[in-house]
Amino acid sequence: MHPGIREHMEVIGSDGGHIGRVDHVVGTDIELAKLDLGAGLKHHLIPLSWVDDVIDEKVRLNLTKEAAKAAWREKH
Repeated sequence: MHPGIREHMEVIGSDGGHIGRVDHVVGTDIELAKLDLGAGLKHHLIPLSWVDDVIDEKVRLNLTKEAAKAAWREKH
């Protein structure tokens, strides 16, 4: 697990845009909470390799909000 990442933390893009909230970490991925409008009310997975920093209760990615949403994987 990436140090400092906890349930319910906000996940934001490098541009500060809201992407979702952490549900939990699964292996090398963060699973975003389903019940979040930013996540489109579906579980999505984003790789831990996208995490740039964890600061002020937020997980900041090294991608913009739009780039992250274009490349995230939907959990089936």
